[in-house]
Amino acid sequence: MMDADHQSDLYGRLDKALRRHGLMARGGLHMSEDADLAVREYGFRSIVLAGHAGSSFWPEFETYRETYGGAHPLDAWSRVVGQEIESEFGCKALYPFEKPWWPFQSWIKRTEGLKPSPLAILIHPDFGPWHGYRAAFAFREALALPAPVSLAHACDSCVDKPCVASCPADAVALHNFDIKACRSHLASDAGRSGCMVSGCLARNACPVGPQYRYTEAQRQFHMDALEPLPS
Repeated sequence: MMDADHQSDLYGRLDKALRRHGLMARGGLHMSEDADLAVREYGFRSIVLAGHAGSSFWPEFETYRETYGGAHPLDAWSRVVGQEIESEFGCKALYPFEKPWWPFQSWIKRTEGLKPSPLAILIHPDFGPWHGYRAAFAFREALALPAPVSLAHACDSCVDKPCVASCPADAVALHNFDIKACRSHLASDAGRSGCMVSGCLARNACPVGPQYRYTEAQRQFHMDALEPLPS
């Protein structure tokens, strides 16, 4: 059991440790025994989400990738960072890319109140669609955490919706994202010379958070990492 002084500043220290890697703490929540699998089966009482805005982590990741020869390098790098945090803080790292499939989307909505854009990506009022989550850190103690917030949904005040008009595959609609139409386009000559080179044209057209737009190398990496849909 950690003492009160140690517990009270843990969130700030965890955020500082994550920022060494270009990440940051993105809110936390207390688990409810009657609602959360994490409490019922694993005994976790507090969760702190870890993510990034823009390409903040990219320089360190590129350095890591130069010497990593395996598959899924971003996931592998995330585990390296996660293991460091586990060792330093005595917590358990949970990841959105491996089983058991933790309810990251639910946690994000509970901590920041984010909602999906027409691109089916959670949009942030400052970062736009240029952000993500790499891990969550689970503690068996009830930590002192920032209060959950309900951030404004940027799409509500976006009149022109340029993401819809800019999609060359007509895959983006206000309340639906046609992933099959998107992937079919990416496999075409136009898609290979367009979105697959510059990044998703609809995402690039989003007017929110342009200063956080991923670097060209990062956009290329994410496009190359897309797995084909099952036939």
